[in-house]
Amino acid sequence: MKSTSGNYVTNRVLKLNVGFLLADGPGNSHEMAFNLPAIRLSDDLILGYIKGVLRLSRTKEGILVQGQLAVELDDECCRCLEAVSAEITFDLEELFMHPPSFETEFSIHDDGILDLAPLIRSETLIIQSRGIYCRPDCKGLCAECGENLNHTTCSCEADDIDPRMAPLKQLLDSMNS
Repeated sequence: MKSTSGNYVTNRVLKLNVGFLLADGPGNSHEMAFNLPAIRLSDDLILGYIKGVLRLSRTKEGILVQGQLAVELDDECCRCLEAVSAEITFDLEELFMHPPSFETEFSIHDDGILDLAPLIRSETLIIQSRGIYCRPDCKGLCAECGENLNHTTCSCEADDIDPRMAPLKQLLDSMNS
């Protein structure tokens, strides 16, 4: 994993002044390209980079943000627990309300500032919760001894099975024979 000792930019670069777009009125749009280096998105999330293009469209309700972003996330494999750096790509489509009818995370106040950080953080955490793998065929850890099965084979008995799963194993064995 990369060091988190301060070699990153703050999330202030994701606070966009869209006052010009609000003043232009509905039907106008603006494209923004992102190619940001390592960024501290929040206290609990640092990304290796953010790349992509977003289209900001003025609607009568506010600003519609649409596009696709790629981010680099340092994490650990959910099967073998090894450090892994993965690029994840996701589509964004969110309406930032203006004026805010009620306090939401995705709104634009009178200062005309649209903050993308909470949206990118939410999307990244959703994808991260699904699990990130070091490689598609990761074998994981041995349930008995904890050895990483990608690097070695262990001498644990592979036939030890949870008694609750025994009927399923019998069914699988009967289908294979």
